[in-house]
Amino acid sequence: MINIKKLNPNLIKAQYAVRGKIVQRAYELEQEGKKIIYCNIGNPQALKQKPLTYVRQLLALCEYPKLIEDQKTKALFHKDVIEKVQRILAENPNGLGAYTQSEGMIFIRKAVSRFISERDGIESDPTKIILTDGASKGIQSVFTLLLNNPNSGFMIPIPQYPLYSATIELYGAKQINYYLDEEKHWELNKEELESSIDEAKKKGIEPVAIVVINPGNPTGSVLSKENIKMIISFAQKHNLSILADEVYQENIYSDHHKFHSFAKVMDEMKVTDVSLFSFHSTSKGFLGECGHRGGYFETKNVDSEVYSQLIKLQSIGLCSNTAGQIVTYAMVNPPQKHEDSYETYMKEKNSILGELKKKAEILGEELNKIKGMSLKFPYGAMYAFVKIDLPQEKNIRNMSKKEIAEYESKRDFNYCLELLEETGICVVPGSGFGQKPHTYHFRTTFLPPADEIKELVKKLKKFHENYLKNLSKN
Repeated sequence: MINIKKLNPNLIKAQYAVRGKIVQRAYELEQEGKKIIYCNIGNPQALKQKPLTYVRQLLALCEYPKLIEDQKTKALFHKDVIEKVQRILAENPNGLGAYTQSEGMIFIRKAVSRFISERDGIESDPTKIILTDGASKGIQSVFTLLLNNPNSGFMIPIPQYPLYSATIELYGAKQINYYLDEEKHWELNKEELESSIDEAKKKGIEPVAIVVINPGNPTGSVLSKENIKMIISFAQKHNLSILADEVYQENIYSDHHKFHSFAKVMDEMKVTDVSLFSFHSTSKGFLGECGHRGGYFETKNVDSEVYSQLIKLQSIGLCSNTAGQIVTYAMVNPPQKHEDSYETYMKEKNSILGELKKKAEILGEELNKIKGMSLKFPYGAMYAFVKIDLPQEKNIRNMSKKEIAEYESKRDFNYCLELLEETGICVVPGSGFGQKPHTYHFRTTFLPPADEIKELVKKLKKFHENYLKNLSKN
């Protein structure tokens, strides 16, 4: 019989904190009857966000076209949705139960291309767009493409979304950390980038790409155009590909911040010698369709031979799921002003984004009032990366770097575990995302309803004050 010693060691080493031990404990407590506020993962509809009527009507008729023939359908479904479904079925007569082209349905890729062109005011080539099972699968495909030997290194932000560190570990690649500047609202710092890549090269690592998450996860940051220009120039200097994780591009909560795509900024800079892979997903934004696993990535400055390898890789998995492709189509092809479903769509969209903004403001204002807790206001995405002050319990001067890291990760893990046990609030320790040595954080979403967010803040305050008192007694 197989045992753990016979498994792939890379799999055993890979960690994915947002569904780790604390979350497993939360499930156990819930089974015992304890109320849990799940703030560990960006899963909007699991936290009471309602699906958009437009998306679900489109899916329902695509999945069961016979409904179109029923007279009752005209009363239940918007006219423009019925017409769109008829066009979809004409483009894809085999229905959602059949495989599509490996890259995805061409009419949907054309719709994605139009969406990008209208968003950025630049040209987009539909034949350089691939539909994927969420952004995650696309990101893993590009990692597979670029990993040409065991010393291939990927620069990832710290803190980062654990998909990246887990994929690097799983694929046997090398992780190159660069720290985001918390004091400057989590911007990228040129000196830090240069220092981290130089250090990697000294270790024999061969850097091949830099990952940038904008808006930020777990930080809630929104990068300025100038910061993006600096990153592109850095990638150009060091011959790096850029992986632009832009899945939260609709989630902007500050009137003073704007989403700038890497594709648009690169076009403005007239840079043509840096390969760019840009990712988007139906899971985030205001759609929140995590379970349908829809998404895409667009390639820029990638030659045809390289792109053909991506298609081959996609074909090994046959194609992305067709329902997810339809949701992607809905995301990039929303109702227009003259269409029946427009009013409902805009009302639901604005309600979701308005609620998210309100909840971001609650966290941004209230958590900073708690002594020993601080937060850079989340301008985007759907997360807050909260800094907590924990006095040192041990003299760490004589510890190795590895021992210090293990000690500090246990501390924020224990903090989050006790928070869960005592209050029912499920968050993820900062060590699961990475953080500067001698600092402690946790990531929370602000997806639960506003009344639960207010309750969360009160519980956090009481817990944190008691936790620090108990530490001082010990």
